[in-house]
Amino acid sequence: MANYASSVRRIRRSEKSRQRNRHYMSMMKSAIKKVLSSKTKEDGEKLLPHTSSLLDKLASKRIIHRNKAANQKSRLTIFVNNL
Repeated sequence: MANYASSVRRIRRSEKSRQRNRHYMSMMKSAIKKVLSSKTKEDGEKLLPHTSSLLDKLASKRIIHRNKAANQKSRLTIFVNNL
């Protein structure tokens, strides 16, 4: 257990952000899986803008690194184009 009041506050704050980040990461993974599981190009093209937008939002909130968002968007775009 923490010895200082500031440590207790920091633990409380980091737990809140961990829960928030967990929610966003789950949303991101689900959106990516939907795109990767699409069977036709039309389905992939419908899902790709939403997923790209979500990745950009997460990068702007610093939940994921902006380069990771760019890499994921690139990978998903290549996948959809090759369908």
